[in-house]
Amino acid sequence: MRRLLFAVGAVALVALAVWYLGAGRGGNRRSEYALSITEVLGGTAAPGFARADVPRRFTFPDDHGPHEGFRNEWWYFTGNLRTADGRRFGYQLTFFRAQFLPRPVPRSSAWGSKEIIMAHFAVTDVVGKRFRYAERFSRDALGLAGAGGSPLTVRLEDWFARETDEQPWSMKLAASDADTGVAIELDLASLKPVVLNGEGGLSRKGAAPGNASYYYSIPRMETSGEIRIGGENFRVSGLSWLDREWSTSALEADQQGWDWFALQLEDGRDLMFYQLRRKDGASGPFSSGTLVEADGRYRHLARDEVQLEATGWWTSPKSGARYPAGWRMRIPSQGIDLEITPLLADQELVTGFRYWEGAVVARGRAGTAGGAGYLEMTGYPVELSPPRPF
Repeated sequence: MRRLLFAVGAVALVALAVWYLGAGRGGNRRSEYALSITEVLGGTAAPGFARADVPRRFTFPDDHGPHEGFRNEWWYFTGNLRTADGRRFGYQLTFFRAQFLPRPVPRSSAWGSKEIIMAHFAVTDVVGKRFRYAERFSRDALGLAGAGGSPLTVRLEDWFARETDEQPWSMKLAASDADTGVAIELDLASLKPVVLNGEGGLSRKGAAPGNASYYYSIPRMETSGEIRIGGENFRVSGLSWLDREWSTSALEADQQGWDWFALQLEDGRDLMFYQLRRKDGASGPFSSGTLVEADGRYRHLARDEVQLEATGWWTSPKSGARYPAGWRMRIPSQGIDLEITPLLADQELVTGFRYWEGAVVARGRAGTAGGAGYLEMTGYPVELSPPRPF
């Protein structure tokens, strides 16, 4: 009976989570993902929830932890790693916290919770030409999942991101998935201080007050540890990127999706830029980014400073969605001219919702330093009917 109740509760939880988070990073109806991106992160005010509407003072390490009263929050780790002989891997470990209620309420049941934790885990094996990913949901109850503590731990069952007491600011990451046969155990240490994106950490996504997030990054984190694929272990090292955002609403009704770039250049600079796409395909006026110098100084990038052009197209055999297969990015004022290419074409996650996120290489043109990083693309429509399962 206890197993049956757990199974029923888990199914209900996943259904609720998919309804609530829906296509928060790029779903569509034809692939049977029920909510649009604007329905999840849209501009409708949620009664009782706090909103990101004015700049705030950030305090660390407190702001690494959860923020009560906001509806959505995430800890986003991505990285490019290599073995000693040069074999390349990419990884993603992301934790999403979604609150159903803006504040705690008394509950008599140990199952009671006002929030869920969702996590995505992915590994790109470049030599093996395989992209493996997994998804989990659980409620913040019965020790199943949660975020908080000092030092900070964000956890979903045995997947976790745990702050250590070491300096500079550092984290331990661990995740494994029996179905795909992949696992990571990684140690991360910041090489640069926190970067506040947007207007002192207030990242506006639209004209309406509150359609924004509080957003900071640690763009360069020295990383070492182990990746396991099947029965084979690989000692790896490289660089990771941490993105942190929290908000209650962000996108407006005419916004369909975004393209987000996080690049670590060989000259020591780091570059983040997101393009918010309108339903007509044009870049929205609140697209923006941040350029971080090698010494940690940084400056805001307005939409008009960055020129983006898709250089090809790729259609997913899983979902039928059509994504850009590469990009050219130019920032003339900063002498940056890059050709950005995925390390594998197929790095699409088709989970409770659908989006493309994967490791990329950036090749410099006209004297620009190259580099590597991660790219996320959401809200691209399905152009072919996806294959039906047997």
